[in-house]
Amino acid sequence: MNFGPGTGRPLRFAFVVSHPIQYYAPLYQHLASRGDLSVRVFFTWHDGSREVHDPGFERPVAWDVPLTTGFDYELVRNVSSDPGTHHFLGLQNPSLLRQVRAWRPDVVHMTGWAWWSHFRLMHTLHLLGIPSLFRGDSHLLDGAGGGPRSLLKRLVLRRVFSWPSAFLVVGKANRDYFRSFGVSDDRLRRCPHSIDVRRFAEPSADLEFEARSWRVELGLAEDQRVLLFAGKFERKKQPLELARAFLELGDPQLVLLMVGGGELEAPLRELAAAAPAHIRLLPFQNQSRMPIVYRLGSLFILPSAYGETWGMAVNEALACGRPVLVSDRVGCASDVVDESCGAVFDWRDLKQGMIRAQELMASRVRLDTLGRAATERAWRFDTSEAERLTLELAREVAER
Repeated sequence: MNFGPGTGRPLRFAFVVSHPIQYYAPLYQHLASRGDLSVRVFFTWHDGSREVHDPGFERPVAWDVPLTTGFDYELVRNVSSDPGTHHFLGLQNPSLLRQVRAWRPDVVHMTGWAWWSHFRLMHTLHLLGIPSLFRGDSHLLDGAGGGPRSLLKRLVLRRVFSWPSAFLVVGKANRDYFRSFGVSDDRLRRCPHSIDVRRFAEPSADLEFEARSWRVELGLAEDQRVLLFAGKFERKKQPLELARAFLELGDPQLVLLMVGGGELEAPLRELAAAAPAHIRLLPFQNQSRMPIVYRLGSLFILPSAYGETWGMAVNEALACGRPVLVSDRVGCASDVVDESCGAVFDWRDLKQGMIRAQELMASRVRLDTLGRAATERAWRFDTSEAERLTLELAREVAER
């Protein structure tokens, strides 16, 4: 079966995902703009048109960048009594299969399996012989677990992962995860997590100017070097441990700037109030402000201890020309971070992590060199690369 220019037959490519996600929307937009492709996205929770409570930030959130423009989509009615992605029965969409089949896709792209509707659709597509691609970013960096529950999960996932035609693998740790559940290498294809690099990288001069102006408002001296943490103040990211290790470092030339919100905000505010010259806190910032937020820092840090499947903030910081320091429990560490643009440290040793941060920020010349390499590195993980790799695999499974 042939698709594309000259065939009169555009590939019909369906995506099934819980809700608009800021990292995926650019991919849908890129694909939908092609003349040789017809794209439709099916949302199984909500379409982003209203605020939704984010438990990590402990507040309602509605992103202020467009996430549903530039492509066709359908919101599939969810009848769950407790809707959301926090439990298996949070997505119950009785009409999902009917709506997807009515659109007559050649390939269906599934994001996540651990909800009733997605689980059921994946199985049915397999039974009907409709090609499907699966994308998830789980890894085993936190340990494989043990006991009866872990054994049951392993048995279930070996079965579930036999259904998709192929898998889009976001990185090395994710590849190892799928392999551990019996997925053969011929069904695993590289397709790293990506962002719209241009949105964060340009116009660089204007964004740097805005960041410098903001630093002046915050009372940060021009020669001060800033270690930036931006994200949810939750236990898995170790923000309290980071703040304490930073204070122990005792370097008067360094400032820790923490941007975000969540369950640990109160104790972080206490630490910051006790050491205002060393730790500063800023509240949650929406998406349109993030290209400036990252530029407030000299070095970005993500010290997560567990549950960090990738760490998209790392991609964003690199795109803003900022080097990165991440723990070895961050999913993207082995794929994105190397010595040219930052470093990786042992998640259990934040004291050593702070020494590494000090070394990376030792001189302006060093930071400038790392910053240039950071931007170059970021472009390897641009949406255009995800577009190419996703479409390549979709055509392959459709033509088998």
